[in-house]
Amino acid sequence: MIITTAGRTNEEMKRQAIKIAEELNGRYMDREKRSVKGIQQAEGEDCLVVGKERLELYPIEGESPFFFHPNSAMFRIKRVMKGEHDPFLEATKLESGKWLLDCTLGLASDSIVASLAVGKEGKVTGVEGNPYLAYLVKNGLQAWESGISEMDQAMKRIEIINDFSLPFLKTLPDNHYNCVYFDPMFEEHILESDGIQALSRFAVYEEMTEELINEAIRVAKERVVLKDHFRSERFKKFQFEVYRRKTSKFHYGVIEKN
Repeated sequence: MIITTAGRTNEEMKRQAIKIAEELNGRYMDREKRSVKGIQQAEGEDCLVVGKERLELYPIEGESPFFFHPNSAMFRIKRVMKGEHDPFLEATKLESGKWLLDCTLGLASDSIVASLAVGKEGKVTGVEGNPYLAYLVKNGLQAWESGISEMDQAMKRIEIINDFSLPFLKTLPDNHYNCVYFDPMFEEHILESDGIQALSRFAVYEEMTEELINEAIRVAKERVVLKDHFRSERFKKFQFEVYRRKTSKFHYGVIEKN
């Protein structure tokens, strides 16, 4: 991974780029008026660009960069704050003071909504296997200004873990989180959204196995929740009780501990 700065750079951006290169074991390179594509063609690597407002991740194969954006969390947060229904919160039963482990963090949309729901007394941890994606999302959650103070604070409270979900679950004690959550649809249907096509090179695909589900059940104090396509065989395979949604392509499945 090459780490460089935006075309119009300054010393602060250079210092930040050098620091990020050290943290991610990447290589810092001066921009020297070259295009990102020119640097990639010369070096044959992906490129992370430090700009004044945000970080951008350029895959070597692809035209559009990835940068953090709260995505659907924006309008979902507004609806939740109005007291409107959110299927994710209905399935997870999150409320003030609860703890959630999001095993498929992705762009953190569900984790943002969860963090708002559990408040300052609660805790939301997101697991992401790719170190570059984890870094960009962590940075974005801290820096993004949505114009909604409650949402900004909720984003800043999310803890990001760069690891695969199974080994991380194995480090945790029994009944550690109220709810453990999986959204494999994010991984499997990542190319359906033009806005996140650049992520296809960086997304980590972790197979859902019986061992993974059993570890999730052990770590969950109250329930394990799975979001998946309405035709998914995983609901039946792992014995989830399905919350069916007539007008949606996906359903939520729940395994209750009590």
